[in-house]
Amino acid sequence: MLGIDNGLIIRLLDLAGIGVFALSGALMAVRLRQTLVTACFFALVTGVGGGSVRDLLIGAPVFWVQDGAIAAVCIAIALTVWATPERWWQQGQLLEWADAAGLAAYAVFGTAKALAWGVPPVPALMMGVITGCVGGTIRDILAGVPSIIMRPEIYVTAAALASGLYLILLWLGLGTAIAAVAGALAGFILRGAAIRWSLALPTYRGPRESR
Repeated sequence: MLGIDNGLIIRLLDLAGIGVFALSGALMAVRLRQTLVTACFFALVTGVGGGSVRDLLIGAPVFWVQDGAIAAVCIAIALTVWATPERWWQQGQLLEWADAAGLAAYAVFGTAKALAWGVPPVPALMMGVITGCVGGTIRDILAGVPSIIMRPEIYVTAAALASGLYLILLWLGLGTAIAAVAGALAGFILRGAAIRWSLALPTYRGPRESR
């Protein structure tokens, strides 16, 4: 990892998060047999939703409004999905794995951007979680399907792991590039394990009623 520009690593994580979230949005639309316009809309709001909320909270210009190429990329991804034979996007758990990759990469990028805007570490961690989770939540709400964050399956925890490990490794002085890649990889592995083995956190059962 030595010699790799730190800014390039963070930028690649940003683009990876946007791209795979846009992919998951487009996949959701075509699975629901929606129109091309709906697929493009799903790709856009899923790709930029979490980052938009983050930017509004930290007082930064909303990133995709400042960079017209981002919306174009989201729409291009939707067009690609639309033009791809059905047998490809119906394979296995493609939507879930695309969402997992976006979650991990975007959580780290959201934390890094919050830190760059002067946000303290703990709120920056929360900005990472918001960046990683909100886009998928918006997608599910628009699609009328149960949101993943309303199920005990590990999801938000994976985003928190990615953000938290990134912060810890930065604090230990390992460098931005190593911290970013390690954090994103850890979050993806945890989320992937949850997909593969249906890992979930315990749910609240409440105190036992006294007799």
